[in-house]
Amino acid sequence: QLLDRLAVPKKAWRLFADVGIRLMFIGMFAMLLIVIVSDIAMLSSLGDNTMPEPNKFNEARNIFLIPGVNEFIPLTWGLIALIVTLVVHEFSHAILCRVENIRVKSMGILLALVPVGGFAEPDEKELFGTEAAAGKEGEGSVEGVSSKAATRQQRARILAAGVMANFVVALLAFILFFGPVLGAIAPIGNVMIMDAQGEASAAGLESQMILTQINDKPVDNIMGMLEYLDTFPEGETIRLYASKDRVTSAYDLTVGPAEEDIRGVLIQDIVPASPAEAAGLQKGMRITEMDNVPIRTVYDFRSFMNTTSAGQSVTLVLADNMSEELELTLELASHPDEGNDKGFLGVFTSQDENVATRLGITVGEFPATTYLSLLQSIPEMLKGMAGWLILLGLPIVGFAGEGFPGFSGMLANFYTPAGWAEPLGIGIFWIANSLLWIGWLNFYVGLFNCLPAVPLDGGHIFKDYTKAFIYRLTKDEEKSLRLSAAVTATFAVLIFMSFMFMIFGPYLVHGF
Repeated sequence: QLLDRLAVPKKAWRLFADVGIRLMFIGMFAMLLIVIVSDIAMLSSLGDNTMPEPNKFNEARNIFLIPGVNEFIPLTWGLIALIVTLVVHEFSHAILCRVENIRVKSMGILLALVPVGGFAEPDEKELFGTEAAAGKEGEGSVEGVSSKAATRQQRARILAAGVMANFVVALLAFILFFGPVLGAIAPIGNVMIMDAQGEASAAGLESQMILTQINDKPVDNIMGMLEYLDTFPEGETIRLYASKDRVTSAYDLTVGPAEEDIRGVLIQDIVPASPAEAAGLQKGMRITEMDNVPIRTVYDFRSFMNTTSAGQSVTLVLADNMSEELELTLELASHPDEGNDKGFLGVFTSQDENVATRLGITVGEFPATTYLSLLQSIPEMLKGMAGWLILLGLPIVGFAGEGFPGFSGMLANFYTPAGWAEPLGIGIFWIANSLLWIGWLNFYVGLFNCLPAVPLDGGHIFKDYTKAFIYRLTKDEEKSLRLSAAVTATFAVLIFMSFMFMIFGPYLVHGF
């Protein structure tokens, strides 16, 4: 009775499903392209011995989008998103069944501790009758076939409705997430206390507090903070402002002695065929000086490199594991990133190096302001392929391999509600996380169901339309049914083998 009431605007639902059919074919092409490109990349890496070693992306459990199984999907937000995804997908199938007068026998969600699937069970004889009623959809007529069997167009609408519902929900969730929700989240600061000792600890400073200000100067980054502290003599008192649970408090601290021991930047790896490799730099060395500029931290190193250009000669002072100093001069190369004009040295340095300060605290930096801006810029980036790739991999890969599971844990410490969301408090983060995962999971489930492989929705539609195409050529009902089944089965096997190759390929090369 509920389904019959929901199915009343039949014309609107049919239009909804007709759009879904077209989107399903677009998604089918996109997913096949992704599978083919992935296969080519894997085969190329196999041929030139560059197959990546097995990692968490290859684990079978991370192929399934099930919270509690997939390590990338947080349990709470993932469960909310999965339930929404299953309900809208299966409800849409069921509603379109009633729109097309197909009986729905049962509906439900499959549970195995957590939801792992959903179903809307139509009358299969009515929906998947192999022959349509006489004279319908150009598929010919067969004696003795029930007139209640669904036509190809009706089946396509019913099957495409679930994917269309997922895409619509994903669109709405992403519009809300990237629009008013992200607009109501503001960064507190970019510098976090990693450890507090002595006077700083006694004053009440703790790890995971966010620094916002020293006296009247905002704390934007570690390098600026260190430079500002260098202007104070030993023993002077400064006022430090730090935020905990989005409440900012002031702390009076005494500035300690100037740091005389230059730690330098640890070289973690060397880029092959780079100026660093040619000059003999090695992993484990520390860069302590560049053109007479002291390099105390990775932030000093980045700041210096941002001022360089290709072809520039730079004199480095390095310390090896034996604390022996080495001085050498090299010429910087052109940066490999297109559009980047700064010089290229060719070393990998720590991206999360913690820095001791003259205030008795050790700090680390996260680009909270830049990160939020990048998130807000994703809709604009969807004009190109890069934006879609970022959106597809956002919770797992993020912008630089770090993944973005939402505003939770340590990441949430860097942000605070703003504007209309201030009365909600941390509730805005719950809304943001729910919308992110609802949008992402609906988008992925919709795309996955577009694949031309039975029993997926896309597989049934692909089989139906392939049969109709072959029938137009052969005018033979039995042959068109047999050939369409063979083509669809071939696609299903190839897609399944592709996924198996993606999972087990690295293990076959490098061992289990």
